[in-house]
Order: sequence, then C-alpha cells, then structure tokens
Amino acid sequence: MKFDGDIMEILAAYDLTGLLRATAELTGCSHHTVARHVAARDAGKPIAEPAYRGRVTDEFLPKIEEWIESSKGKIRGDIAHTKLGALGYTGSERSTRRAVAQVRAAYRFGRVRVHRPWITEPGMWLQYDFGDGPVIDGRKSVLFVVWLAWSRFRVVIALRDRTAQSVFAALDRTFRVLGDAPTYVLTDNEKTVTVSHIAGVPVRNQQTVAFARHYGITVLTCQPADPATKGGSESSVKVAKADIVPRDTNLRPEYASFAEVEAACAAFMDQVNNREHRVTRRKPVLMLEEEQARLHRIPDTAHTVSFGLSRPVPDNTPMITFENGQYSVPASLLDGRVFVRSHGIGAGEQVIVVHQGIDGPVEVARHPRARPGSPAIDDAHFPDHREKVPGDYTITARSAAEAEFLSIGAGARAWLLEAAAAGATRMNVKMADAVALAKISGLAPIDEALGEAATYGRFATGDLASILGSHSTRTLTHRADESLSLAQGTAGWAPIGQSVTPVFENVADDPEESA
Repeated sequence: MKFDGDIMEILAAYDLTGLLRATAELTGCSHHTVARHVAARDAGKPIAEPAYRGRVTDEFLPKIEEWIESSKGKIRGDIAHTKLGALGYTGSERSTRRAVAQVRAAYRFGRVRVHRPWITEPGMWLQYDFGDGPVIDGRKSVLFVVWLAWSRFRVVIALRDRTAQSVFAALDRTFRVLGDAPTYVLTDNEKTVTVSHIAGVPVRNQQTVAFARHYGITVLTCQPADPATKGGSESSVKVAKADIVPRDTNLRPEYASFAEVEAACAAFMDQVNNREHRVTRRKPVLMLEEEQARLHRIPDTAHTVSFGLSRPVPDNTPMITFENGQYSVPASLLDGRVFVRSHGIGAGEQVIVVHQGIDGPVEVARHPRARPGSPAIDDAHFPDHREKVPGDYTITARSAAEAEFLSIGAGARAWLLEAAAAGATRMNVKMADAVALAKISGLAPIDEALGEAATYGRFATGDLASILGSHSTRTLTHRADESLSLAQGTAGWAPIGQSVTPVFENVADDPEESA
C-alpha cells in the first residue's frame, strides 16, 4: 500500500513522462500500480482507498443490527460476542466489538438530540442544586450550590441536611448575598418543592408556596433530562465538589470541623466569582453589579420556615424539645412559640432558637447539641432561681418559739441542723431551755455553747448547761511580768558615787508672803 506522498510522486512522474513503464522505473514500482492510480485519478475516486475484502462479521450484521435496535444502541460488545458464539460465529471478540461500534454509530446517526443554547435575561433566573459534601465526624455534609444564570455568579453554602428548613434558610442567605432576588428560582423535583405529579404536572409543597410568596419569587422545577436549563447549576456542583471535597486530585486534607467547611466554601466563592469566566470573558462579580439593577427587593426579615421547626414553650418551664433533646429558652417566652433548627455537624453542632416578635425575628438561645436525658440549660434563662441541693435546707421559723431560738445566732442554727441530722429527741424542750439560759447568761455565751455542742455532737439533756458551766468555772492563767513583780528593783542604787548639787531655798522678806 502506497502512502499519499508516494502516490503524489507517481502521478507527478506520469504527468512528466506520459508513459506507464517509464514512470514505474522512475518511482520504483510496478507499471500496473501506476496504471491503477492514474485510472483512479481520472475517475475522480479517492486515490488511496483500499479495496474492500469483506469481514468475518458480515454474515452476522443483520443480527447485530437487530440487537442494537432492541437495546436502543446500549448493548455491549462482549455480550454481543457471546450471543454470536451461540450462532456459530468463529471470529475474535475484537472483530465483534468493531462491528458493534460501527452499527451503533449508524443507529445513533439522526437520533442525536440537538441542544439549543439557553439565552437568559438579567435578573430572571436562579438555579440551585445539591452535591455530597465532606464527611465531618462520620456524617456527610451537603453542598448547596446556586448559579445565577446571566452573570454566572455562584454561591456555595455548606448544610447539614436537605430538609426544607435548611434549604429555605440557605435560599434566604443566598438572596442577601446577591443583594436581592430574581424572578424565577429553578430546581429539581424534590419533596421540599414538589409533593407529587398529576398528569405530568408537579404539585407544589405548601411550604414552598408560602416561602415564594414571602419573597415575591416563582419556584419552578426543570424538565427531566434538560441540560439546557439545568446544566449551569449541575456544572457548578461538579466544580465545587472537585475543589472543596477532599480528593486525590486536589490534595485537600480532611476537615476537622463544620466551620472549616464553611471557610472553604467562602474561599471557593471568592475565587470563582473574581476570575474571568470562559464564556462571558468577564468576572461574575462585575456582571452581578449590572444584574442587581434588575433584581427585586426582598423583605428585611426572613420567612419563618427558614428559622426551623415550630415548637411551643410550656407555661410553667422555659424548656423546648427538639430531636430527642431538651433546650432552655428565656423565661419571658413562657406559653409562647419559637422556631428551632440545628447548624453544623459534629462537636461544633449548635441548636439555634429564634422567636418571631413584634420587632421581627430575634435569636433568643444557642446551645450545643444535647443528648437525650441531658438537657442543655442556660442559667440566665432562670432568673431568681436557687438550685435545691439535698441536705442544703433553708431554715425558716414557723412559730414564735422557733424564731426566738434562731435569734440567738449562728450557733443556734448550726445546733438545729446537726441535732436534726443526728435524730436528737425532745428538740423543742432543749430549744426552750437554750432560750431560758440566754435570758440569764446572755446571747453570746449561749450561742458559743450551742456552736460547740453542734461541733462535738452533744445533744443530750443537760449538755448545753454543762458546756456553759465549764465556761464560767474556767480560771484565767496569769503570766509573770516585770511590771507586776513585787521584788525590789535596782533603780535606787543609781545615785551612789555621783556628786550632789545643793539646792538653796529662797525665803521671802515680807512677813505676809511668808505667812
């Protein structure tokens, strides 16, 4: 078989000589070869086209075409080879695969679906989809990916689940990131949006209808297998997963907390929205500034369904129940209603409680995840509450006699607690005796004696009088001191050996003065 360059040389030599044998001598080939290529050129046929010699699969092509038609072009080559073997086929599997590929290509020709590009308008379409996020503490998170069709602006939010409350909270956050909301929101036919289909028409979820009415948007669901309208968000999910989820291709380590996943989502958004898009050749963040003029304003407060599940607060205890756990709320919300949802995964998971009041929604509590039987309590939610500990009794007089005994002092209170714990008998009589002794000896000695009796466990009849008597008969111990000594000192010896200066007394001359 001659290559194209060789054939061109043969034809050029023939045009030069006009003779077949002379051309053959010049090009080093047979004159029959020269004649075949000259005839093919004159007939206008492909010059180097080889002659078809037939294939081992030609006999079985009708059966292969039948299988391709019945399977709609999806039958595998190895399956066709096995079936052909049962019909007496002796060729190789490679020949079978080649024949199946040619028949499949012919089957698909004319059956290929042609997609027309979807040309969107500014401020009209927003699409969202979900992707499997990183695993945190053995639990898989969810990536909520939003694609604003005209500006190609993308928003990625990490969620702990795909419940209606989480999805609507993510949509509310998306609208506030974009600045406002578009006209249409397009998504898949999930239960949070579509509850059923009747005659091919999707029936909307009531929560979705209320959410859309609050923000002034229209929620639509895409048609099955329609990449023209849903391809943008699906491609965004693919790109977000490739960058955020730890894989061998991005060498990203595993996340230790849900907060790290949120930080990775924020970094991804900053990167993709501030670089030039390959289709528009503009940065999405700059196109968003133009598109914001076509977006409509959203309410200042979020819809209550985005706050979580509604829970009533009992009229006697400020505690609510959420997912088998109990959480405290401010006591001012007794007999009211709050909204509760969870945020995060693993050790950093939090339960957020929101109250919708006159001034709008307000976050009133935030707790770590509580286990069943171990409630999460904030002491600030229970004002003027004193924790009651067994054995720590509040002493309160309930009669005049008790009040008179307790007025003695701290020793009387200590005696009462210890005597009651020891099971002392005739306590009222002993308390009355203590009051009588206090009137005689004074409050301080009796209070001290009661304290000693409580310390040493002396609660028998007469013990208080005995302790008081031991105090009164106790003698004071005197210590010798130089100031109190009766011995003669040596101070008088100091003048010995010293000169004495005489002292003269003046006598008055006047007799009256002397008198």
